[in-house]
Amino acid sequence: MDSISGKLFAKSPTEAIVDIGGIRFRIHISVSAYDSLPGQGEPVELLTHLHVKEDILDLYGFKDHAERSLFMNLNTISGIGPRSAMNILSGTNPDEFKSRIIAGDVKSLTVIPGIGAKTAKRIIVELKEKFAADLDDKNDLGFTEGEDLKVVKDAANALQSLGYKAGQVNKTLKDLESAGELSGGLEEIIRKALAKMI
Repeated sequence: MDSISGKLFAKSPTEAIVDIGGIRFRIHISVSAYDSLPGQGEPVELLTHLHVKEDILDLYGFKDHAERSLFMNLNTISGIGPRSAMNILSGTNPDEFKSRIIAGDVKSLTVIPGIGAKTAKRIIVELKEKFAADLDDKNDLGFTEGEDLKVVKDAANALQSLGYKAGQVNKTLKDLESAGELSGGLEEIIRKALAKMI
């Protein structure tokens, strides 16, 4: 089951009940998925994962592919079941979580409900390489479309050709954007990024 669509019958921060032609499905969701839900009685669609264990069938719902992908990755780790994975999703967003994993930041991971120091270390060991590889393959840096995006992508490519990792480049450009310094021509952006990375 890839997704479910129908009318939203009821919702809470941990569950959504979707009505499809009089049949109601109870779906476990994260707090961020809850925030994206429409009002009661409105049409709704959620990406899903059906978790089957012995005589239990649990349906989990997600607002987007990034959330579901992180959930599936977390489920591959020993000691983290679907409920724990959903709690983790409620305490962070996928991009932020991946950045913490790639940075090997145990301390900031333990702030998320359901993650102790041992679990944080296990997650980092098992997922760091995968997330870093995903980031290297990712061309969309998450910036606004248009001419600005082209300049940012050109700057990112130039910085990577100088030997900087894609994850480090992406973070630096995001920091410049947050500080309102992601302006000017290609050379100027590269110069500002290099100053931050050195």
